[in-house]
Amino acid sequence: MEKYNIQYFEEGLSHLEIKLSGRQIEQFIRYYEMLIEWNKLMNLTGITEYEDVINKHFIDSLSLVKATDLAGISSVIDIGTGAGFPGIPLKIAFPHLNIVLLDSLNKRINFLNAVIEELGLENIRTIHGRAEEFAQKEEYRECFDLCVSRAVANLSSLTEYCLPYVKEGGKFIPYKSGKIDEELANSKNAIFILGGKLEKEVEFELPRTDMSRNLVVIEKVKKTPKKYPRKAGLPTKSPIE
Repeated sequence: MEKYNIQYFEEGLSHLEIKLSGRQIEQFIRYYEMLIEWNKLMNLTGITEYEDVINKHFIDSLSLVKATDLAGISSVIDIGTGAGFPGIPLKIAFPHLNIVLLDSLNKRINFLNAVIEELGLENIRTIHGRAEEFAQKEEYRECFDLCVSRAVANLSSLTEYCLPYVKEGGKFIPYKSGKIDEELANSKNAIFILGGKLEKEVEFELPRTDMSRNLVVIEKVKKTPKKYPRKAGLPTKSPIE
């Protein structure tokens, strides 16, 4: 750990009013090391410099605290988790969370399972498959307090992929970049049809970067109609208007 600037990480955490134990810091550092090691073999991230990973992956993932109080949340599903963002940082920082990581690429799932084992994380597991398919399974549909996603997709499409996983009274919070006024306006009908209600939009600049970030808080107010999400690919090809 000595070769890493831990103070730099702690300063970033202070912007979010998050304090981690030495053990949690160690887990983040080992996660970073594994990300870099595995990235040589497969494409996990284009961001590899230590300070960039701290800011643009770790702090960004944890910025969820700006939008919701995680203390009252138990179950979380991370759709299109990729290299584990935001799910694994959330699990390390908030160990009480029960987290499911979903991704469609098996190579990434293998990486995530290796990280979970190496870091000794409990009550977190991976599922390999498409969001549209698992959302129709009884053991996943409308079962989660919170769904998160940093996946790059139109908000209307992303809502169709994600909101079916959220129980009534729960929330879906996508991480969006830049100005999203038009995207938000174009997705309002989809949010309504899928059983959601726009609660608020939290806009901020990621500390120590010039990245504009939006967390869109969508509350699940009624059940999602059974026909959603539609079959594979349709939510992306033909978003609800």
